[in-house]
Amino acid sequence: MIDLSTEYLGLKLDNPLVPSSSPLTAELDSAKKLEDAGAAALVLPSLFEEVIEQEQKQLERFVHSQSLGHYEAQSYHPVPEDYNSELDSHLERIAQFKSALDIPVIASLNGISSDGWIDSGRELQQAGADALELNVYYIAADPDISCQDVEQRYLQLLHDLRQHISIPVTMKLSSQFSSLANMVLRLQQAGAQGVSLFNRFYQPDIDLETLQIKPHLDLSTSMESLLRIRWIALIRGCVDLSIAATGGFHLPSDIIKALLAGADITHLCSVLLNNGPEHIAVLKQQILYWLEEHEYESVAQMKGSVSRSCAIDPAALEHCNYMNSIKSYRK
Repeated sequence: MIDLSTEYLGLKLDNPLVPSSSPLTAELDSAKKLEDAGAAALVLPSLFEEVIEQEQKQLERFVHSQSLGHYEAQSYHPVPEDYNSELDSHLERIAQFKSALDIPVIASLNGISSDGWIDSGRELQQAGADALELNVYYIAADPDISCQDVEQRYLQLLHDLRQHISIPVTMKLSSQFSSLANMVLRLQQAGAQGVSLFNRFYQPDIDLETLQIKPHLDLSTSMESLLRIRWIALIRGCVDLSIAATGGFHLPSDIIKALLAGADITHLCSVLLNNGPEHIAVLKQQILYWLEEHEYESVAQMKGSVSRSCAIDPAALEHCNYMNSIKSYRK
């Protein structure tokens, strides 16, 4: 019997297939379908600090407007009994999922300030989250901010949060660091138990009629997985933390390559939005077929066997591969 189990953030998982943050992980019905199809864990939709702040400001304006012109009301600002904040809803979802599911539930936090991360992180832990994925969605567009400032922002936020929560923490990173391997090592030293490679920065578009900037969203493709696979292969063996592959994992071959490169799990999103939660069972079965055909007994046996530290030709992961790629092109 082939063993598909793996370990991620100290969590023992039945297999390396983990649905990432998406509409499918937002509702209990679809979350149950994901679990039934074979999901080993799931990541909840992100809790955005900006949304909480905006909501709080709106509430303050509402309470303030009630007291205008009414002196006796200035000391009595009631909040509607049925009011349920974004944070309340998020915490209730975690408690609901933990009660109904047998797989680990990983919370996702998209923060912008140290205080916001700490307060929200503590709340998510208390609600029962098994681990926390931190998504520092930060575009360094200010020319006065140096690369050292950007990196320190990540490290300081992580350091501050680690002082207040005990559940495992993983950092979701972009590929746009000038020295990615060094950044991952420093995050490990600052207390991260894992990294997720890579975040997809959504690119805004321009409306040619209104000349306004408008949001634009495309689902990932398998081609995007190659960047993740390469960097996972380069990093595995240099650090001692969990590595998740995220972005572009659609085919069984994409997932198998990520595992060979050294990923502990692969996140699934676009492929499930396109094919439904049940598609996890298809991917899982096809991975089993490949392992059996290539005489592997477990995921652990094959994991990282094509990483730089184990590859037959490590240089193929670096500059040498660039030259060979150009030479190999044919019309």
